Amino acid sequence: MKRLMTGAMVLAAGVAAATCGGGNNNPAGPSNTGPIVFTAQLSAANEVPPVTNAESGARGSATVTMNVPRDSSGVPTDGGTINISVQLNGFPANTPVILGHIHTGAAGQNGGPIVNTNLSPATALLLSDGTVNTTFTSLAVSAANAQAIYSNPAGHYVNFHTQLNPGGAVRGQLVRQ
Repeated sequence: MKRLMTGAMVLAAGVAAATCGGGNNNPAGPSNTGPIVFTAQLSAANEVPPVTNAESGARGSATVTMNVPRDSSGVPTDGGTINISVQLNGFPANTPVILGHIHTGAAGQNGGPIVNTNLSPATALLLSDGTVNTTFTSLAVSAANAQAIYSNPAGHYVNFHTQLNPGGAVRGQLVRQ
C-alpha cells in the first residue's frame, strides 16, 4: 500500500509540474517562432492634426499579426505577411472607409505608408451603422519593414482614412503584445 501511495504522489507531482510550467515548455515565455502580435488603440484625436469634424468621436482597435521568418533571437530575417483585424465605431452612419495602412511615424508625427490594406475609394468599406469588425489578410511586408516594426513598434501606426478625412480619420501607435 505504501508503494502504491508513493507512486501516486510521484505521478501527481509530475502532472503538476507539467501543467504548471515546471518544464521548458512555458507558453508565457519568450518565443522566436509563430506570429508577432501588436495592438493599436485607434482614435480620431490621435490624428495629426486631430480630427474635429463629424468623425471626431470615431474610435477603434486593431490587432496586427506579423508572420515572418525569424532568427534564434526572434528578429525577423525576411519578409512575409501581416493580418490586421480592426474594430471601428463612433463614425456617422454610412461612412466610407477609403484607405487603411500601417505607417512609419512616432506619436504626433505623420509618415509614409509601408503596409497597405488594399482599400481604395473604389473598394471602400461602408460603415452602414458607423461600426465594423473586419480583417485584412495576407498583406505583404518586406524584410526591412518587418524588422523596423519589430525593432520600434511605437515608431509605427495604424490608420484608416475616410472621404471626410482623406488624411486619416483614426490612428493608433503599435504596441507589442
